[in-house]
Amino acid sequence: MLKEFKAFILKGNVIDLSTGVIIGAAFTGIVTAFSKGIVEPLLALFGGGPSPKLTIPIKETMVEVAKLGADGKPVIESGKAVMETVPKIIELDLGLIVGAVISFLITAAVVFFVIVKPINKLMALTKKKEAEAPPPAPAADIVLLTEIRDLLKK
Repeated sequence: MLKEFKAFILKGNVIDLSTGVIIGAAFTGIVTAFSKGIVEPLLALFGGGPSPKLTIPIKETMVEVAKLGADGKPVIESGKAVMETVPKIIELDLGLIVGAVISFLITAAVVFFVIVKPINKLMALTKKKEAEAPPPAPAADIVLLTEIRDLLKK
C-alpha cells in the first residue's frame, strides 16, 4: 500500500496539480488588487455610482430593523430595541458576477501565458532533442551476426 501511495504522489499529474494550486493561491492577491483597483471602477462607470453595482431590482419588500438614534446606536425602550419598518429592495447583482468572471479570465490568462505556455515550449524542445539524437549503436552480437550474414551471401 505504501508503494502505491508513493507511486501516486510521484506521478506528474499530482505534482502539476499541486503546483497549480499553490500558484493560484499566490496569484489571488494580484487578481484581487486588479479587480478592486481597475475592474470595479470601470463597472462603477456603467453602474452610475461610486460602488460598482450593476443590479436588477426584483421586488421591494418591507422589513423590520432596529431604529437608530442620532449617535448611530439602536434606540432602547423598556430594555428592548425599538423596531421600525423600512423598505428593502431585493435585487440581482450582475456586477458581482461580471467581476468574478473577469477575475477568473485574468487568472486563467496569466497562468496560461506565464506557466503553461513556457512549459509546453520547454517540453517540445526536449522532445525535439531526443528525436534528433542518433539511434544507439547496435549491440556487439548483432554486429557480429550481421557480418556473418553478409559473408554467407558472398
